[in-house]
Amino acid sequence: MSGSLGTEILKSRRDEIESVRGTSVTSSKFTKWKRDTEIAIERVFSSDSRHSNDFKGISYTPSSYMMDNPEPAFASALHMGLDQAQAILSSMIDEIDTYGLPDDLKVAAPDMLSLIEKICQKLHVAARQLRNRHSGRPTLEINDEYDVQDLLHAFLRLHFDDVRPEEWVPSYAGSSSRTDFLLKIERIVIEVKKTRAGLDDRKLGEELLIDREKYQKHPDCDTLVCFIYDPTAKVGNPGGLARDLEDHQGSLRVRVIIAP
Repeated sequence: MSGSLGTEILKSRRDEIESVRGTSVTSSKFTKWKRDTEIAIERVFSSDSRHSNDFKGISYTPSSYMMDNPEPAFASALHMGLDQAQAILSSMIDEIDTYGLPDDLKVAAPDMLSLIEKICQKLHVAARQLRNRHSGRPTLEINDEYDVQDLLHAFLRLHFDDVRPEEWVPSYAGSSSRTDFLLKIERIVIEVKKTRAGLDDRKLGEELLIDREKYQKHPDCDTLVCFIYDPTAKVGNPGGLARDLEDHQGSLRVRVIIAP
């Protein structure tokens, strides 16, 4: 990415701040601005840069000692947080204008979600190939979700340094669960489902909607990838299922991958 394009992107995010001052931290407009700005900074610099961390460290809500009068406290905290965001974005713009972008950042960083999607989309091809081992040797048969997890885990290890299986998720609605994989550095959780008899679109959607609410509370998760392995095409409306899960007002980014 060129320095001029990076400057243009950051200026557009800074210029939009005034349009969200009269909103609240729970409004869809503020949520979209904050998420869009985080993505912009990640694309200009990188997801693990100081720039991203500085922006994500901004607080838009009041501390407990300010809560004697909640409504003004929330409005004031939002105003101060936006002022800080404006100052940080201005500093980033000045940095690019003065020093340019480092050479190693001019090449676009890998799109981790696209990489994960490619792995998931190709998993069925790999599973089919594994059935044809030399001299009929034993192989991995994909019979249930655990088999899908084992094969996916192997592929994730090829591309990611820190893959943590089955991390605990905070309790939600009186229960607790375990995630399938946490990519801690990338702050991505991958939830794996395999279609089977009795697990129709409605039931699958209900399970994943509950999971989505749980992952909102995970301290190391910014993005939830719902990978649905559907080798026998049991999902009748994959587009509708994906839209229902990805279209929401929360801060958690959701990507649904249904394959093959």
